Amino acid sequence: MPVEESRELARLREKLGIEVLWVYLLSLLRKEPSHAYVLREEINKRFGFLPGNVSVYVVLYKLKSRGFVATRREQNRVIYSITEKGENLLKAAENELKQKQKLLFS
Repeated sequence: MPVEESRELARLREKLGIEVLWVYLLSLLRKEPSHAYVLREEINKRFGFLPGNVSVYVVLYKLKSRGFVATRREQNRVIYSITEKGENLLKAAENELKQKQKLLFS
């Protein structure tokens, strides 16, 4: 079996997917405000996994309740945007991931 098909890499991909969905959402919202359906589809297209509808809404709700995203209504849709606090969280996540990468592969 090729290494790319190993259980270990499959588990790593899973953990780097849904387990850190909030990072993907904030990253996309940094580029532009959006509604949940578009965010879900963009995650699938750009990052290669399709989170469940409920998962996206739950994570967005938690991010909003903690002040990392804001919402506004546009016609019949809820549009999410990243806040300054969310930008700071995303930057901290980026630094954390860079540090881990450096420790792992240096």
